[in-house]
Amino acid sequence: MKLILKYLKKYKKLLVLNVISVFGFALVELGIPTIIANMIDIGVKNQDRNYLYSMWGAILVISIVGVAGTILLGYCCAKISTSITRDIRNDIFTKVQDFSPSEFNKFGISSLITRTNNDAFQIQMFINVILRTALMTPVMLVVSFIMTLRTSLDLSLVIAATLPIVILGVILVAKISEPMSQKQQASLDHLNRISRENLTGIKVIRAFNNDHYEQARFNETNVEFTGYTKKIFKLMSVTQPIFFLLMNLAAVFIFYLASQMIDAGTLQVGRLVAFQDYLFHAMFSMMLFCSVFVMYPRAAVSAKRIQEILSTQVLIKDKESTMDVPSVAEHSLEFDHVTFVYPDGEEPVLKDVSFKACQGETIAFIGSTGSGKSTLINLIPRFYDVSGGMIKIDGQNVQDYSMETLREKIGFIPQKAMLFTGTIAENIRYGKEDATMEEIVHAAKIAQGYDFIMEKPNGFDEVITESATNVSGGQRQRLSIARALVKKPEIYIFDDSFSALDFKTDAMLRKALKEETKQSIMLVVAQRISTIMEADKIIVLHEGKVVGEGTHKELLKNCSIYYEIAASQLSEEELAYE
Repeated sequence: MKLILKYLKKYKKLLVLNVISVFGFALVELGIPTIIANMIDIGVKNQDRNYLYSMWGAILVISIVGVAGTILLGYCCAKISTSITRDIRNDIFTKVQDFSPSEFNKFGISSLITRTNNDAFQIQMFINVILRTALMTPVMLVVSFIMTLRTSLDLSLVIAATLPIVILGVILVAKISEPMSQKQQASLDHLNRISRENLTGIKVIRAFNNDHYEQARFNETNVEFTGYTKKIFKLMSVTQPIFFLLMNLAAVFIFYLASQMIDAGTLQVGRLVAFQDYLFHAMFSMMLFCSVFVMYPRAAVSAKRIQEILSTQVLIKDKESTMDVPSVAEHSLEFDHVTFVYPDGEEPVLKDVSFKACQGETIAFIGSTGSGKSTLINLIPRFYDVSGGMIKIDGQNVQDYSMETLREKIGFIPQKAMLFTGTIAENIRYGKEDATMEEIVHAAKIAQGYDFIMEKPNGFDEVITESATNVSGGQRQRLSIARALVKKPEIYIFDDSFSALDFKTDAMLRKALKEETKQSIMLVVAQRISTIMEADKIIVLHEGKVVGEGTHKELLKNCSIYYEIAASQLSEEELAYE
């Protein structure tokens, strides 16, 4: 409820209108039975036509007020509930944008999607119901009960005896359904995860002929989710009839007593009609009260899951005070005795790594799988923070920059090229929002992507489909490189970004990049010796340590690990020539 109240405070004016509309609704529902009772006991009994006509006029006025109140109530409930859900989703999305890989691993992508969509929807449904009933139910219940007391004290005692039983039943149902709702939402997370893996990995599944295995895995989770849902629905379907049965038994007993009271002359027929309406509204209000409590456990679970995201302390964040961008004659990047351990790890992945890169230099990193190459470059844009030592850009600790300023300096081309749904031009312009068409074309030419783009039916207006299935791996990499080039950053980071290119395209691209990036620092992670052999400095990593540093020729002589890598890729003539 704290989460809901926090967002409700933003809509105070609508809440006031909601309260007014509730009283308008209550005026109609409780005022008309009173008027009808007077019409029967006074107008009909005394054959007073003028009194009856005046009462009909009063009913018409009250009905108009009631219709207006009902429409206003519906509008306020819909407006507030949908607006709060929008705000919650926006806040979740904004919060997730600040998450580091550690937070993503903690929650899981599928769970984050479920919490953003399904859990927020559960909150919306609950708010909609509670706005209709939170004030209306107690008003209707209290006023109805007061009116029944005024009508007949003896008959009211039957209602008073029934209500505690219903309330205890509601509390019991809420306690039983809450753990079921928790398991149901967790099961939905698993269902979304399996669906997502199946859709994104469909080629691998088919290649290994594992369709039946995936179907069985999905069915198992789906059956589990269905089981929890059935239990909740069964509980709800049993609860309402039992509550109705209790209230109907109370009504039967009330009519039995009322018949005796009418025979004895202690109760008038008009009062019984009014009492019947009051009884209905009391029962109806109690059922609304029950529906709120029935929905509450699921909404509480969803609110708790959403609050977990919003209250998560992000590991990677800006300092309270960040520095301005320093003015330097020449840009530089320095690793000063950097050590790194993953948040959930024990052993260092990088150990005492030190090197310096200056403007115009190309620094390459090579090493066996798991040597720490990608981890090293992920520390520069602060996807993770160092565990020891310091990374400096232009002589300043990267942690002293704001995240926005730091990442504005960097053009990052990830190992797995990621494109977004939209046109090719929009994907390249992702690196620079105000990039002109000339800049986009120039970046595409440098990235060796212009020719294949122009072969597309719509050229730069060709739409990239979801997951970029209409372009090849090499084309995706070239578009990712163009996206970074159009930004013209101070530091380029290529995380094995040439792996899907053929040797000819690789060579042409590196030649074009050399001229384009001469005012920047270029960091290249690669597995192919041919990609990095012309770099100004090559750093060899092994088990997180720097075991070699120098040019290609120097490392062939001085570093056995580098020589082994080169020997596995180059011919004896090429090694001898080198």
